[in-house]
Amino acid sequence: MTSEITLLVNPTAGRGRGAHAAQPAADALRDAGFSVRTVLGVDADDALKRARDAVTGGTGALVAVGGDGMISLALQALAGTRTPLGVVAVGTGNDFARSLGLPVREPAAAGRLAAELLKGGGGRDIDLGRVGDRWFGTVLASGFDSRVNDRGNRMKLPAGRFKYDLAIVAELASFRPVPYRLTFDDGTERRVDATLVAVGNGTSYGGGMRICPDARVDDGLLDVTVVGDCSRTTLIKVFPRVYRGTHLDHPAVTVHRVRAVTLDAPGTTGYADGEPLGPLPLTAECVPGALRVLAP
Repeated sequence: MTSEITLLVNPTAGRGRGAHAAQPAADALRDAGFSVRTVLGVDADDALKRARDAVTGGTGALVAVGGDGMISLALQALAGTRTPLGVVAVGTGNDFARSLGLPVREPAAAGRLAAELLKGGGGRDIDLGRVGDRWFGTVLASGFDSRVNDRGNRMKLPAGRFKYDLAIVAELASFRPVPYRLTFDDGTERRVDATLVAVGNGTSYGGGMRICPDARVDDGLLDVTVVGDCSRTTLIKVFPRVYRGTHLDHPAVTVHRVRAVTLDAPGTTGYADGEPLGPLPLTAECVPGALRVLAP
């Protein structure tokens, strides 16, 4: 393994935390004896090209500094390769880091951990989800939660997680369940009026909402959480339980564990790792061991 490490930095992540986090993370890696090269793209496409160039050029690791959006970009460059991903989580949600038990908003600690694992030849292989040629590490969201994403992305204020809390309130006022058709990899088909359907490789999205609390990133399966047809009052009662992961015992909630699933519902967008995938129908599959990650 080469001793040169590439830092892929989103300077705008977490309202500017990305720019400040790069230096302590780089210092920790250099203190451990690694050479560090920093990459900043002029936009997402340019950053992805630079990340892929670093991987094909033989970098020892790609360390993403930012939030889940930057992690998502890094996954597109790393999936299917043996180049490990390091995570310096300083974004708004940081759900990928949370699912792996990595430091959150502690860039020096994250840098030190990545260095320790690199020196020890450590890290581990984890699964990724894939929709077409797009990879995801946490959750594919659709239904009520994707509409919250749609609305939140249109809002300029407030910033951070509060924006999505406000978007939740606004969507509650008008949302109605959507007729879904779910097709699993064994050929089973289920039709259900659902408030939302979330497909989890990891456990959480939206900054700690544990929508798929029992999902594991190394079991070769996706957890499909279906919140069925429920009233606005019920949804208001159930949704806060998602932060604790205690919603699974509600009668409106069912979970399926599958290798692949096709989601189809009218007028519904899919988001994975917080990034838009496009309208349903979409097929998500689990790809075992697709990523080497610097995590304990």
